[in-house]
Amino acid sequence: MTTVPPISGTVGTPAIPPTATPAPTQTLDADVFMKLLVTQLTNQDPSSPMDTNEMIAQTTQLASMEQLTALTATTTESFALSMRQTAAALIGQEAQYVDADGVTQSGTVSSVSFAGPVPIVTIGDAEIPLDAVSGLALKS
Repeated sequence: MTTVPPISGTVGTPAIPPTATPAPTQTLDADVFMKLLVTQLTNQDPSSPMDTNEMIAQTTQLASMEQLTALTATTTESFALSMRQTAAALIGQEAQYVDADGVTQSGTVSSVSFAGPVPIVTIGDAEIPLDAVSGLALKS
């Protein structure tokens, strides 16, 4: 009897590149919540309907979530406005900062830029983020 050598390797279809799938939504906003609630109501068992107390609790949770989202946006806007007011008040003041070499520098604040998320203060020839200003002094 003749022996047949074993087959090595694999036989199959060529590799198919995966198609790009959209990233799943990571947040539960009001639209998603309402879709879930409508789906739940649509597919509920007629012989045992959803408890009205549970529905009211879910609606209350939605309202709370919307209020917290609005409060977060308002707080963020308020903080940004506060930073702008603080930066604008520094114009003409003597300010200190620590440069890249770790040396404390000082000079008069001549201008402020609001182009980015954190105001940029110009001290002498250096442009310093507001949160890097380490001290203030009365100009003599």
